[in-house]
Amino acid sequence: MKNKNLCLDTRVTHSGRAPEQHFGMVNTPVYRASTILFPNLAALEAKEGAKLRYGRRGTPTTHALEDAICALEGAERALVAPSGVSALSTVLMSHAEPGAHFLVTDNAYGPTRKFCEFTLRKFGIETTYYDPAIGTGIEALIRPETRLIWMESPGSQTFEVQDVAAITEVARRHGVTTAIDNTWSGGYFFQPIAHGVDISVQAGTKYISGHSDLMLGTIACSAAIYDRLRETYLRFGVCVGSDDAYLALRGLRTIGVRMRHHHASGLQVANWLLEQPEVLRVMHPALPQDPGHALFRKYFTGASGLFGFVMKSVEHDALARMFDGFSLFGMGSSWGGYESLIVPSNPSVYRSATEWNPGGQTVRIHVGLEDPADLIDELRKGLDRLRA
Repeated sequence: MKNKNLCLDTRVTHSGRAPEQHFGMVNTPVYRASTILFPNLAALEAKEGAKLRYGRRGTPTTHALEDAICALEGAERALVAPSGVSALSTVLMSHAEPGAHFLVTDNAYGPTRKFCEFTLRKFGIETTYYDPAIGTGIEALIRPETRLIWMESPGSQTFEVQDVAAITEVARRHGVTTAIDNTWSGGYFFQPIAHGVDISVQAGTKYISGHSDLMLGTIACSAAIYDRLRETYLRFGVCVGSDDAYLALRGLRTIGVRMRHHHASGLQVANWLLEQPEVLRVMHPALPQDPGHALFRKYFTGASGLFGFVMKSVEHDALARMFDGFSLFGMGSSWGGYESLIVPSNPSVYRSATEWNPGGQTVRIHVGLEDPADLIDELRKGLDRLRA
């Protein structure tokens, strides 16, 4: 869908679809393939320029998903990977060279930090972590050998919003590539490429899938940087099965409806939590009292269902009473599905440039598609168990 004048919901609904190429089928079928045959020797010898040449390099199903991701993110090109970690590591490795220096926000997703510390360090790449609120101050951290600035907005677990345009403007002046983890917005509420970011990465496992049954990563970028990313992608044998690509396309078609529900219900739950005496603070950038609210209004058109809050310090047994009695809120890794989740967290273990000492127990919550009144009632009963 090349017409950028159409609204986002319309582009996402129609991109990655070509019924006329598939006997009128509304959805691009699942093409399972490793070997792709060529009709004659001339075609075989010319396969280097063919769009379809071997299953690992893509099928009509995976190409349809890439087209749809471009429409979602406002990108020129896209790649899909078997997980969010696979996508982010592909981006990081594509800029890795001996002696290189990376700048990574201090509130980044844990596996991003671990990849820098345990994998890139072995190759002689140094990572400096920076305060997510740094803005144009990041210029003081850029060195001649700096190759990449990694952002995440809002940040994992603590939800600080970064001044993305300010950072990308500085990076462009110094010839440094910028990348961002855009999973929180689902690509629906924020299009970082329009604000100067070179690469937008998502764990498509979350909101693109939307159903907690799929592992996926996405990379959206400009045409200028695509070849560099794809070279690394191919050398590491990164690929996605067509069945998974089909599920991602199916989930993507309803992302607008789901995200709007997550936004409204998440805010309703967040505002209720603000009023509870056991809650010290709520970390939700769409709340007017949140420190990142002004930047949120600048960059985002809405909020997802993921946010955090800090409770007064409690004994572990009391916390267990509260959590173990939940039935609508599940306890488990990931988020972005149709169901609600809640887990205690400890962001301090992932900090080095900034300190996380909120004065109580941090909790991460994902508000799903249930009725928010039922979720609030369950949280109320959980706090009653805590008090008991």
